[in-house]
Amino acid sequence: MTTAHRPRSAAALALRLSIVYGASLSVAIAVVASVVGALVAGLPGLLSGLIGAGMGFVFLAVTAGSILLADRATKGDLLSPAYFGIVLGAWLLKFALFLVLVFTLRDAAFVEPTVLFIALVVAVLGGLVVDLVAVSRARVPYVSDSRMSGRP
Repeated sequence: MTTAHRPRSAAALALRLSIVYGASLSVAIAVVASVVGALVAGLPGLLSGLIGAGMGFVFLAVTAGSILLADRATKGDLLSPAYFGIVLGAWLLKFALFLVLVFTLRDAAFVEPTVLFIALVVAVLGGLVVDLVAVSRARVPYVSDSRMSGRP
């Protein structure tokens, strides 16, 4: 019995878990950072907490999403130049977006820089922890996408 679709990459589950866990963490960071920011700096603090948590999630999701997209576009061929092009292009886009946001928000009246910085750092560090937890819980085998010779 042959199936028309290719098997999913074993890493896809870990990346999807990373996005789900990252969204949950970002909501928690947004709540805490916006409340603390509001208590410390009023409305600018509240908005800065929300922006920092949102930026952290967007950066996490762009990385995981680009790898999922590259995996789908190249049908799992990790050595394809298109795979590397998609992932590298997404990272460059993420870097450009970060620079645009930093320079745009730097002098904005509705931003409290300290609250934004702390929320963003917590979101990025939390994203690293989320990636670690997602990969450890995904149970990705070491040789998931390879076949043994002589076996179907």
